[in-house]
Amino acid sequence: MRKRIFIQKFFYILLLLTTFIVVIFVFGIIIYLIVKGGKAISWEFLSEKPSNGMREGGILPAIIGTLYLVLGTLIFSLPIGIFSAIYLNEYAKKNRLTRVIRLSIVNMAGVPSVIFGLFGLGFFVIFLGLGRSIISGSLTLALLILPIVITSAEEALKNVPDTYRNASLALGATKWQTITRIILPQALPGIITGAVLGIGRAAGETAPILFTVAVFYQPNLPKSIFNQAMALPYHLFALITQVADAPEDKKWGTALVLLILVLFFSVIAAVIRTRLRMKKRVRL
Repeated sequence: MRKRIFIQKFFYILLLLTTFIVVIFVFGIIIYLIVKGGKAISWEFLSEKPSNGMREGGILPAIIGTLYLVLGTLIFSLPIGIFSAIYLNEYAKKNRLTRVIRLSIVNMAGVPSVIFGLFGLGFFVIFLGLGRSIISGSLTLALLILPIVITSAEEALKNVPDTYRNASLALGATKWQTITRIILPQALPGIITGAVLGIGRAAGETAPILFTVAVFYQPNLPKSIFNQAMALPYHLFALITQVADAPEDKKWGTALVLLILVLFFSVIAAVIRTRLRMKKRVRL
């Protein structure tokens, strides 16, 4: 009995220390970026266009371009991902075909992002004739995060108790009415979590947008989804590798803005998720 209690306490302390170490590293990265890049953050840095070979001015076009890409990625990936999850969890039978589909989704999540970039270049840019544009970049990033969205949405749907489905069907609702009015509202917090994870990955990727949308320098803001655009990940890559004597504070400032942008979406999603959960508790 004492041995069992000792083992339980040992693993509890081990897991607690591991979590604590991870949290320290995360906060360490954030604090380091704030210390190194905080000096560059100003209204001019956020609202002006780059100048003098990107050694001066701000990063407004890169911020706007990143927002366009994130928005386009969500528009394309969320409907496809959610409908795919609904089919796999609510309609598809458990057979060899669905196992192959799920295995393919898992394998897609492990494909390097540069492969998605090359596919986007060959299919969207060249074959479909969309050119290097925001829509090509958004479609490529949507494919990149699709496995995350599908997996998280399917898990959220699985976590909804079957009693909800049985009660709705017993009251005369159709299967589609049960899914849209009962199951999806209950699974929405988990779906939002998957969308946030997808946003985080899409906003920070460089390789896919390098082949499909990103441009080294474009001071004018894009006017159409068929225009090229600057983006924060590629802008940071260009500052570090291609701009000689670029100020260090601008490099770290760009990285800090990218981090803040991702955290901003995460906070908004967390607020929405919390409100939805509170509504569920009130109804119950």
